[in-house]
Amino acid sequence: MNRDSNTYTFLFSAIMVVVVAATLATTATLLKDIQAENVRKEKMQNILATIGVEVEREKAPDIYKKYVLKELSLMSDGSVDENTDAFKLKLNLEIKKPKNEQRFPIYLAEVDSSNYYIVPLRGVGLWDAIWGYVALEGDKNTIKGAVFDHKGETAGLGAEITQSWFQNSFKGEKVFNKNGKLVGINVSKTNNDPDGIDKDDNEVDAISGATITGDGVTDMIKERLQNYLPFFNLEEQKIAYNN
Repeated sequence: MNRDSNTYTFLFSAIMVVVVAATLATTATLLKDIQAENVRKEKMQNILATIGVEVEREKAPDIYKKYVLKELSLMSDGSVDENTDAFKLKLNLEIKKPKNEQRFPIYLAEVDSSNYYIVPLRGVGLWDAIWGYVALEGDKNTIKGAVFDHKGETAGLGAEITQSWFQNSFKGEKVFNKNGKLVGINVSKTNNDPDGIDKDDNEVDAISGATITGDGVTDMIKERLQNYLPFFNLEEQKIAYNN
């Protein structure tokens, strides 16, 4: 075939398109499993971080098994759905369902004989989704730790929710007020306790210039925790019964 002909050029181009497409498809398929495994490990890493267990991502699965005792998929009445894998639940899909059809994952952990309840979070920031985890101590009121992440918040502003200084400000804060009502944690720019000394004010200091992202964190903590009240109430009844 004449290599200078249009036919040869078109044929060569077509073959190259097919080869490149096949290579990209094969690479994407091979990387998909690797990416999914990395996401799984990072999820375990974040869950552990809320209870003060810092670990490298590659070591997360083994350490996770040591501290996380149960993964529960809850129904809206607080009972456990034994047929649903809590770890595989995707909140971005669950929150689109009617509440009575949603499943609410929760992780029960133990560190140094202390029990913790770890609740996944999902909300909306300024530009896109924000998410994370919050761990409550055995009283189901005091925050042990929190981890936040985002999809598209502004660097140096809303994206600061991923920084340790912001996440650490939640430690020790209470999600119920003094009257026993769930109020969550208010990310407040009028917070009168910027040093975080008062752990009963249900507030943390806001990020300067990131009011909407801070409001998103406030809203998602309260909204998500509200769904776990039936389960917490059942847990309290079990404790009272056993005593």
